[in-house]
Amino acid sequence: MEKMNVRKIVLMFADAFIVLLSGVLTSFLLSFFYFWTNPMLGYSRQSLIIYMLINMLMCFFSLYVFGAYNKLWRYFDAKDYWSCVFGMLVGNTITVLLANAFNAQPKWQYILISCMIGTAGVILFRFIFRQTCLTIAVDGKKYQKQRTMIVGAGQACHMILKEIKNSINDPKNPAHKYEPVCIVDDDPDKQGTSIMGIPICGTTNEIGKWCRKEAVDIIILAIPSLDDKNRKRILNLASETSCKIKIIPYLTEMLSDDNGNVQIMSAAQDIRIEDLLGREPVRFDSSDVKEFISNKVCMVTGGGGSIGSELVRQICKYNPKQIIIVDIYENNAYEIQQELYMDYGREKVDLVTLIASVRDYDKMNVIFKTYRPNIVFHAAAHKHVPLMETVPEEAVKNNIFGTFNCATLAEYYEVDKFVMISTDKAVNPTNVMGATKRCCEMIIQYMAQNYTNTDFVTTRFGNVLGSNGSVIPLFRRQIETGKPVTVTHPDIIRYFMTIPEAVSLVLQAGAMAHGGEIFVLDMGEPVKIVTLAENLIRMYGKVPYQDVEIKFTGLRPGEKLYEELLLNEEGLTETANKKIFIGNQIEITPEKFMGQLQELKEAAYANKSDLTLKLLSEIVPTFHHELNIGGSAKSQEEAHKAALAKQQH
Repeated sequence: MEKMNVRKIVLMFADAFIVLLSGVLTSFLLSFFYFWTNPMLGYSRQSLIIYMLINMLMCFFSLYVFGAYNKLWRYFDAKDYWSCVFGMLVGNTITVLLANAFNAQPKWQYILISCMIGTAGVILFRFIFRQTCLTIAVDGKKYQKQRTMIVGAGQACHMILKEIKNSINDPKNPAHKYEPVCIVDDDPDKQGTSIMGIPICGTTNEIGKWCRKEAVDIIILAIPSLDDKNRKRILNLASETSCKIKIIPYLTEMLSDDNGNVQIMSAAQDIRIEDLLGREPVRFDSSDVKEFISNKVCMVTGGGGSIGSELVRQICKYNPKQIIIVDIYENNAYEIQQELYMDYGREKVDLVTLIASVRDYDKMNVIFKTYRPNIVFHAAAHKHVPLMETVPEEAVKNNIFGTFNCATLAEYYEVDKFVMISTDKAVNPTNVMGATKRCCEMIIQYMAQNYTNTDFVTTRFGNVLGSNGSVIPLFRRQIETGKPVTVTHPDIIRYFMTIPEAVSLVLQAGAMAHGGEIFVLDMGEPVKIVTLAENLIRMYGKVPYQDVEIKFTGLRPGEKLYEELLLNEEGLTETANKKIFIGNQIEITPEKFMGQLQELKEAAYANKSDLTLKLLSEIVPTFHHELNIGGSAKSQEEAHKAALAKQQH
């Protein structure tokens, strides 16, 4: 017999004993107060015993009908206590009617008092033992198991419960540490039922309520096929509790043991911040990428950075002929080099790691001439918005002319494809970094329109979670050190993607490119940074604004309230991948553009910041820098409108 059924039987016997005891106690009380006139209240001892037995049976039957045994005592809430009240009232009423039919009805005092004592006893028993046992379970952490809520009462839930049940005598099984206490599901037909003895006690909107009631330690989201909108809703509700959260992946992604049984709890994943973005990770066609990369010499500038190093990792999977890592920061370059040697072995990966700056045309020329890359991924750039505001000439030197150096060398040495990594900050830029990236896009389109040896392509995406300079590592450090989490503005929003997504876009774009395209990823809805901060705080088991303070520091110089992914004049063209779009080329006048670049270069290398900004704004008409210094939300709107008007003009 299942554990829950045994407990139900114990509960039934307890109710029976309470009803009998209430009858005995009522008889004793009334006999004590009225012993001088009518000690047995008109009943013989035998008749009284028969009445109490009938009352016990009728109350038990009535409690069962009213659902008092549908849940264990520890799952009872207010409405379930009312079921006990109605059950006892109806049970006593039926007993009185039966006794009256046989002309054996006791006096009304006995009926009223025994009913009141019995009802109070049945409710009190449930309440006291529920509180006592929950306290023992929470304080003692019996067997060190984690009290678990399962979200979703479908196939995955059945598999979880079965695996947990089978792990009872196997402490090494990952499922052994879980103790399921409740299930929530939005199917109204499942409410009030149970799976393998674990009750379905509410809907997903009641996650917080049942986590508090059942002292839940961990929530398992067991709906692998959940759509993006509901997935985000449920994870947001779960993240508002102090519980740990795990997610069950698609059943096809799970591991099987030697007997072919799926190990579902081994596949359960910790909640990641990217799970709160409200969309599934974008997937790409790896067959195209494999053909694109296989047996090619691939160069990655900025190969030690967060994007560059992930590019190198993914390129390694597609059997390249050789990988050239170029980076100015030797520590990052060394780390990715050693990682690849550990993963693949020195003999299996032809890896060249070079410390060099893309600003240095002569050095880059030597590299191109020596290694003759087939594909160049240009990820080297200064990316920190506030830092670039203070030294715009350095952003111009590194981003614009570093890109120009690499692109012209790629054309000269007849590289097959050159893929430049851009950012959504290049759209209607209000900061130096974004403006330099927009100028880089223009350089790539200039090269595509005027040269034929190389296919030049740009990839544009939003903020990358976990990358160097991303808000997530900063938020984590602040939470872990007990410092306030700093957000610049309560309304600031950003598009987000994961590092693997960003890199997959770059590779897919390279495979699809014919020259001149700007590939843009459909990143779903933008996310409020403050919401991201709140969710991350909750994932640490803390309460935002109580356990961890969130401070709003004001927009930094050059920072936008919102980002855009596409310029108005570009338009959109669909690709075979529904998540990737292509922006149309913008015609560039070669003589004018090259003349402007030469003036900009002279100003930047002369370290004239103001002149550099002026010339940069002439090259990038949508760059509206002056209105954004100081960064108020109102000036953001003004800057955006002014940039659009300037662009249309």
